Amino acid sequence: MMGRRSMNSTTELNELLHLSARLGNDPLLVQASSGNTSIKIDNTLWIKASGKWLAHAAQESMLVPIPLEELRHSLQNCVEFAGAGAWVNGNYLRGSIETAMHAVLPQRVVVHVHSVNTIAWAVRQDARERLAERLAGLRWCWIPYVSSGLPLARQIEHAIEERPGSDVFVLANHGLVICGDGSAAAAALLATVEQRLAVPPRIHPSWDSGFLSRFEAQSRWNVPDSADLHTFATDAVSRRILAGGILYPCQAIFLGTRVESMPECEFLPEGVEEFEHERSIPAFGLVEGRGVVTNRRITASQRCVLNGLLQVVQRIDGSAPIRYLSDTEVLNLLNEDAHNYQLCTERNAVPSGRATQTLAGVANSTVV
Repeated sequence: MMGRRSMNSTTELNELLHLSARLGNDPLLVQASSGNTSIKIDNTLWIKASGKWLAHAAQESMLVPIPLEELRHSLQNCVEFAGAGAWVNGNYLRGSIETAMHAVLPQRVVVHVHSVNTIAWAVRQDARERLAERLAGLRWCWIPYVSSGLPLARQIEHAIEERPGSDVFVLANHGLVICGDGSAAAAALLATVEQRLAVPPRIHPSWDSGFLSRFEAQSRWNVPDSADLHTFATDAVSRRILAGGILYPCQAIFLGTRVESMPECEFLPEGVEEFEHERSIPAFGLVEGRGVVTNRRITASQRCVLNGLLQVVQRIDGSAPIRYLSDTEVLNLLNEDAHNYQLCTERNAVPSGRATQTLAGVANSTVV
């Protein structure tokens, strides 16, 4: 009997890893190290490590085993859980910042993604009403924006108390959480929600490649490989949305709190260096009506987040009332933990090449 349980557990863990890799390789669902997955097996919560990329789930160990009852006891007493990390194949990994949220959800499998379709709805002031139309018949809950970690876990707990059995949670200005008894059930429910919330992106005007090539040659900026990114500069609706403020946390953490923009012009202005802000050159900038330029030191993570931001903005209706993050909410995001998270994300941009993690390797995982 013990061997049968072990075999079933190994299968379940491998199914989660397979799903994690599939989600991580879909830029409409996950960007860089965003998103996290988990499974509860016996009394252990296996959850994606902070800063790891779901896209690499088939190539390296990234699930952290955490004692579930001890974690829940700490949450009930509002104290920080000291055992939210483990040594896995010689590397110390900490559980995702959303570990508490995964722990309070009763379902066996939990999937959290930064779906661009969902976020395009979740940043609207009328999001709850509009989502009610599209998600009718599903067991879903609207979660007002709160900080990740314990505050979000508490909001989820409150929602479950009001609507027991809920398995779809739309997080304002954040993303989507899907729950299921197994990876297949969670994947199927995610596909249903994505279908219902799908929004076609706006058609974008053409960009001025000749001007941007000259701009690139005479400045410290590059012209991005993705032609779609120029929508930020050539589409007036996108420019207005972007100029309004910060839509969701990853935008502020990876791309900064402001968008550098210069007016449309026929020539490179003598003051182009002012656009660059030598002390802190941003990840990207706009030349209105012409196109987008990127920092020559832009990282792989920033590229992923920038492309995700584009997909969100392209899906927000031009007449939509937008709820941006407040100055206080943005300030709360930009702390030392967020900086360390970004550094960890950059280090993990390239997979380590380790074998896929399975329960057969539990002996190499030590909870501390």
